[in-house]
Amino acid sequence: MKEAQEALLDYLHFLRVERQYSANTLASYRRDLEDYLEHLQTVQKIECLNEVDRSRILLYLEHLRQNGKSPRTIARHISSIRSFHQFLLREKIADHDPTVHLEMPQIEKTLPKVLSIAEIEALIQAPDQSKPQGIRDVAMIELLYGTGMRISECVDLNLEDVHLTMGFVRIYGKGGKERIVPLGKSALSACEKYLRHSRHLLQGNYGKTDAFFINRRGKRLTRQGCWKILKQYALAANIKKEMTPHILRHSFATHLIENGADLRAVQEMLGHADISTTQIYTHISKTRLSEVYKRYHPRA
Repeated sequence: MKEAQEALLDYLHFLRVERQYSANTLASYRRDLEDYLEHLQTVQKIECLNEVDRSRILLYLEHLRQNGKSPRTIARHISSIRSFHQFLLREKIADHDPTVHLEMPQIEKTLPKVLSIAEIEALIQAPDQSKPQGIRDVAMIELLYGTGMRISECVDLNLEDVHLTMGFVRIYGKGGKERIVPLGKSALSACEKYLRHSRHLLQGNYGKTDAFFINRRGKRLTRQGCWKILKQYALAANIKKEMTPHILRHSFATHLIENGADLRAVQEMLGHADISTTQIYTHISKTRLSEVYKRYHPRA
């Protein structure tokens, strides 16, 4: 379907330019929709996007289930498909939206995992600070835990975004939205040490870059590289929990709320558009309080 491929390119252009979605989000939409359109064309023999109705989409969703896709993955596919068909209707490429009465699968809500303060300390102690990479990695961990920024936001930081004298960092989040987050003493100290004693050694004779965090080849540290580094240090620190890119962000928010931080302030620092997204951390806090109570109260 040439029409479908052209419509997909137009839609991705819309997401990139109008919605200002990140490269990772765009790649996710592209994967989902290319798979969807291929199934419509090759399996269901659809020749025109206007032929697609609810039953066609249900056939595709059943195909996903039979291939072992989880309810969460299927829900993501539905979200991509719904947004795409709404775009087709708005642009008059199709004359109806077949996703109007499409229901989302029930998804079991799981609380995000967080590190304890002792585990955070162990993680920070893990890098070898006699090496430039170790100094950099401590600064990275302190910044991730000290601000709650996403890993993608961390690696996108430029030198001009980290204001050590003023004590804050400028973060560009989803959709290019800017937020200002204060830096604590530990993060400030680690970043100062990195800039003074490490970054120029990593830069060496390689071409200069504005990136705040760089690798041993003087280039911007990648998201995958950052995740790999964290997993290595979690192993070295004997942390049994699975180290994911978001675990320091979850820990940042949970520890703030446990210590009495205002939910609105945490929402602003995390860059959440909706406070309901931030409220999950109050549930984590209550769950941990319940565990403490059950463990230590003599009548529990």
